[in-house]
Amino acid sequence: MDQQKIYKMRFSTVYPLYIQKAVRKGRTKEEVDRVISWLTGYTSEELQRQSDLEINLETFVKEAPCINPKASLITGLICGIRIEDIQDEIVRIVRCLDKLVDELAKGKPMEKILRT
Repeated sequence: MDQQKIYKMRFSTVYPLYIQKAVRKGRTKEEVDRVISWLTGYTSEELQRQSDLEINLETFVKEAPCINPKASLITGLICGIRIEDIQDEIVRIVRCLDKLVDELAKGKPMEKILRT
């Protein structure tokens, strides 16, 4: 998926998909909110507001209150691409979100997902 396509995707489209993926695997919306909040600094209420505003992923990342410094510890493959090799900061953060939700859905303990 190219950079511009990721930039233009709506958070309001992706957010429910993250929740559905996690819930199908026995996790909760609250856990999804927790991992997204950990990475971006948004509260659960702010996540819902961002979804309601229908902002795109570029704006979602750029307006994030605080990208967690431990985001650099998120490594591995997502969609066949190494996260740590992604040069574009916004795309890398979006792929980190994908990876965190994947780890949640795979049953990883929250402490490991949050790199504590």
